[in-house]
Amino acid sequence: MPRPKAKKKRKPIRYKSLTITLTARQKRSLERFAKSRRTTPTKLIKKAIRPLLDNYADLEVTSNNEKVNQLKLFGGDEVMR
Repeated sequence: MPRPKAKKKRKPIRYKSLTITLTARQKRSLERFAKSRRTTPTKLIKKAIRPLLDNYADLEVTSNNEKVNQLKLFGGDEVMR
């Protein structure tokens, strides 16, 4: 009788820490809002930013340092006034 195949081990998730600065009033407001929803401030923040982070994970960022007005300077086919 053949032996059943073993399942592949799941790749561990790597977490990164992030530090934000809040005023005392913002912190108190966040804690009270989280308590009213019966959750923790950390879970509340993660839930709020999750849609923003999931959509842009594979987005390629291009850096364009030239301003619109600078492009007009080098365009030879435009008539100077």
